[in-house]
Amino acid sequence: MELFLQQLINGLSLGGIYALIALGYTMVYGIIELINFAHGDVYTLGTFFSLAILTLLGVSGVVTGPALIAIVLVTIVGAMILCGLTGVIIERLAYRRLRNAPKLAPLITAIGMSFILENLMLYWKGPSPVPFPDLLPKVQFGVGAVTIQAKQVMVILLAVVLMIVLQNFVQNTRLGKAMRATAQDKDAAQLMGIDINTTIALTFLIGSALAGAAGFVSGVYYGSTWFFNGFAAGLKAFTAAVLGGIGNLAGAMLGGFLIGLIEAMTTQFIGDQWANVLVFSILVLVLIFRPSGLLGEALPNKV
Repeated sequence: MELFLQQLINGLSLGGIYALIALGYTMVYGIIELINFAHGDVYTLGTFFSLAILTLLGVSGVVTGPALIAIVLVTIVGAMILCGLTGVIIERLAYRRLRNAPKLAPLITAIGMSFILENLMLYWKGPSPVPFPDLLPKVQFGVGAVTIQAKQVMVILLAVVLMIVLQNFVQNTRLGKAMRATAQDKDAAQLMGIDINTTIALTFLIGSALAGAAGFVSGVYYGSTWFFNGFAAGLKAFTAAVLGGIGNLAGAMLGGFLIGLIEAMTTQFIGDQWANVLVFSILVLVLIFRPSGLLGEALPNKV
């Protein structure tokens, strides 16, 4: 029982990272029906940006007190801004001109952007894993035989808070309503005076910023990064978005946590080598038997 509860905590913290990445996938798909395969690499870029900011701040180890809060805020906001701008540039250069092209063209372009970003990061940091400073003190809480680390609490809280903020933004703000209108019918939205280009660029900005937040959290959680991290993480986050109902924010969050739990439980009770097999088997089964995902019908309004 202790093992199950420990893996429950591990799975939720891992799922929090997947959920943050999945939100970007689902937002972009919801508004322009594009599977942005470069999104996983934007997430890795978030870790690289975070590492660069920490280096500029002179941080190389554990930080405590108010300085820790200030450094975490500066780093995560900086990574989110830089990744958000990267997403806007990608949309402007690679996807905008292909908006009315056959769907295969932007899909291939997205794969090409993924390779471009990977090779830029390979050139920047080299082919070997790069250590990430261990910022947080070794604080952990014990609940019976279960150990909960401070960084696990941070991941779960950050994912839930950002999800709530994003949901409120989309539902209650003027720009959020423009995003929902664009997702439902671009032409009608344009006739109503909505600037389609700005709305879609804003969607890429927010989705990529969330990937930047996930990149910072991933660096703190794993203690290292690698230019190829985004490939596997991006595919699993995409699986999470499909499982929850791609185009649906709450579904992406739910799917992220479920995929994290499935991976953690499989690794512990069946074997590490079966974790990816089970995760992607779920993707295949969902696409076959419920392509709309778990919440695809309950929340029809995309984005």
